[in-house]
Amino acid sequence: MTRYALILLALTAAAADWPQWRGPNRDGVSSETGLLASWPAGGPRVLWKTTGLGEGYSSLAIVNGRIYTQGQRDRQEFVFAFDAATGKKLWETATSRDYNNDRGDGPRGTPTIDGDRLYAMTGDGVVVSLDLATGKTIWSQNVAQKYGGSIPSWGFSESPLIDGPRLIVMPGGRGASLVSLNKTDGKLQWKTGSDPAGYSSAIAVTVGGVRQVIALSGDAAIGVMEDNGEPLWHYTRVSNRTANIATPIFHDDLVFLSTNYGTGCALLKLGPKSMSEVYFSNEMKNHYSTSVLIDGYLYGYNDSILTAMQFNTGKVAWKNRSVGKGSVTYADHRLYLLSEDGVLGMAEPSPEAYKEVSRFHISKGSLPTWSPLVITDGRMYFRDQDNLTSFDIRK
Repeated sequence: MTRYALILLALTAAAADWPQWRGPNRDGVSSETGLLASWPAGGPRVLWKTTGLGEGYSSLAIVNGRIYTQGQRDRQEFVFAFDAATGKKLWETATSRDYNNDRGDGPRGTPTIDGDRLYAMTGDGVVVSLDLATGKTIWSQNVAQKYGGSIPSWGFSESPLIDGPRLIVMPGGRGASLVSLNKTDGKLQWKTGSDPAGYSSAIAVTVGGVRQVIALSGDAAIGVMEDNGEPLWHYTRVSNRTANIATPIFHDDLVFLSTNYGTGCALLKLGPKSMSEVYFSNEMKNHYSTSVLIDGYLYGYNDSILTAMQFNTGKVAWKNRSVGKGSVTYADHRLYLLSEDGVLGMAEPSPEAYKEVSRFHISKGSLPTWSPLVITDGRMYFRDQDNLTSFDIRK
């Protein structure tokens, strides 16, 4: 094989990966192309269905033909690996005791893949580092206990952020709202702030040459220096003090933040060590899911109403009930919609109007379908607690 062919093969493999929460860039956007422009009436062809994921709302990380997720059974939380081609379980590793909650038991966070390691956070605050090939535990620590945090009302829901040598999570302890651990051995690098933990996952961005971590705590949106945790800004207006869940969205030195429970959204202009509010609006109240940003417009759920909003101004382009309250993933010029009632839809991302292309309903259990759709390598993956379905969505 020529060197050129090897490079193409490597680029193709990388493009097919979905290595963490919300994909390669934590933005809900897949780089996939060549996908079906619409679905048959009953939905796209099912490649396989499998069980054995256990209870939980963890989404999927998919790398090099393997699927990784979390689940719970027999009073134990686990990380699982499955073969993406067949759905066969490859390994499982126990991570913590069971986590139980009136909104559904089991882990919430999605594993993060980095090189030959997997990192995950359980519902009760245990962070683990596992060998990707075998599932062997490399290190494990309960960050909630170690750093004085309290389990949020509906469990730790964070997907660990890996940035260079750092693993960044939010235990929510006094003096340790946000911590950076050495991803190799779990040793503390820095800790900062005293906000309680929220349900959101952090992002890392660069503004004016300064690397910073942006997170949504239980009290506020915060920005800190990536290298030492020094606080840069603290913005409380967007916090609802009940459940701050959506992942921050960053573009062109602007960060969009949104919460529900009657609160709303904000766009902040960031400097290397500063922040100012561009707008605040109650027209986009993301609850358990996060919007996607496509060509200058946000597409997301204002509580239960799918809404298109201009990113820079907050002006609403349209609203539609769509498939019902749900989540949005983007791939190949289409919005992939999943309602919490198991309705899957496809729509064009147009600021002119809601343009639905296809929809179908999939059988589900008694709990809401809160794990967003994952699209990679020509396939669409749907998780409903213990069940996982792989659809062929290639043309």
